[in-house]
Amino acid sequence: MPQLSPRVTDMNDQGSDGWEVFARARAMVEQGIPVTELTIGEHDIRTAPAILDAMHAAAHAGHTGYATVPGITPLRQAIATRVTQRTGVPTKVENVLVTPGGQAALFAAHLTTLQPGDAALYVDPYYVTYPGTLRACSARPVAIPTTAENSFFPTKGALDTAAQTPGAKTLLINTPNNPTGTIYPRAVLENIAQTCRDHDLWLISDEVYDTQTWEGDHLSPRALPGMAERTIVIGSMSKSHAMTGSRIGWIFAPPHVIEALSDLAVSTTYGVPGYIQDAALYALTQGPDLEQEIAEPFRRRRALALDVLARQGTVGVIPSQGAMYLMLDIRKTGLSGQDFANRLLDSHHIAVMPGESFGISAAGHLRIALTVNDDRLLVALETLCTFAQSLTRA
Repeated sequence: MPQLSPRVTDMNDQGSDGWEVFARARAMVEQGIPVTELTIGEHDIRTAPAILDAMHAAAHAGHTGYATVPGITPLRQAIATRVTQRTGVPTKVENVLVTPGGQAALFAAHLTTLQPGDAALYVDPYYVTYPGTLRACSARPVAIPTTAENSFFPTKGALDTAAQTPGAKTLLINTPNNPTGTIYPRAVLENIAQTCRDHDLWLISDEVYDTQTWEGDHLSPRALPGMAERTIVIGSMSKSHAMTGSRIGWIFAPPHVIEALSDLAVSTTYGVPGYIQDAALYALTQGPDLEQEIAEPFRRRRALALDVLARQGTVGVIPSQGAMYLMLDIRKTGLSGQDFANRLLDSHHIAVMPGESFGISAAGHLRIALTVNDDRLLVALETLCTFAQSLTRA
């Protein structure tokens, strides 16, 4: 019997993909059981009608055939202009490749920079798909541990230790961060940049939450000295423009990297549908006002959630400066994040993501997505805190 490739069958180490609680919650919903889902980063307010109108008009105008693989030039130019304005790093059309979403961009970036057996570094906690993406590229995932007490920021020592792994070629970071909501300060990014320069690593920077900054500023590491030539940045319309289902993102990188990625796209995705690119172009032309409008509910809900959490003493919260999530510390209950999440779902029909879904460093934590209306979020958080308090008294 022919066998499947280990690069796919072994993607999920030890058989878990981290989505078990989410899958249980969705199964309950399908059975007609009401569940408050605070699991995935899916906007409760959908794509703006004007963007959908632009997509509809482009499709009816005939932009339904093959589109240019690197992306249509007007969209690439709009992305380059946006990047230049937001990061201060001059960016041109030849620095940009349009991709079918940020996840496809992550896979392509690693497949282009890694050889089979190379070590690919990433920071723990991490977005759920990171290790599987690296294994699918036939790389060896190497997690860089962090601690809640240090806001899950990687230390220079941990970075350098990981960089000394034989065959290390890439370092993947994510700021503003999913799942923790932290934003890497300049000092942390300078340590990361120094590690990449010292050990000749590619830096792959996942910046899909760059419009969701609640405190401080987001600094793209590509803007640091000596980093533009070794940094590959992942961007997306999913979070900034509530276009998750449209699957539209981008990579910006040195021109020779974009050329290689374009060759890869010809043999894999063959580009992104033209009418979706037209809709993305329309969305970008609306400027930062639209981005702020889409981000505002999460800013407001974060403040409401922090107020609830401040009124009790059982559930801790990791300082959050960005993204649509909060990372909660439930170690006082004595339960793992996995056990707490399953018991909360069974007893109160509230679904949250266990910290263990995002790595060992997040054990004993939960990630909540601020993706339901304000009233439901407040009720769910108050219930979660009361449930946690009952466990500490048990």
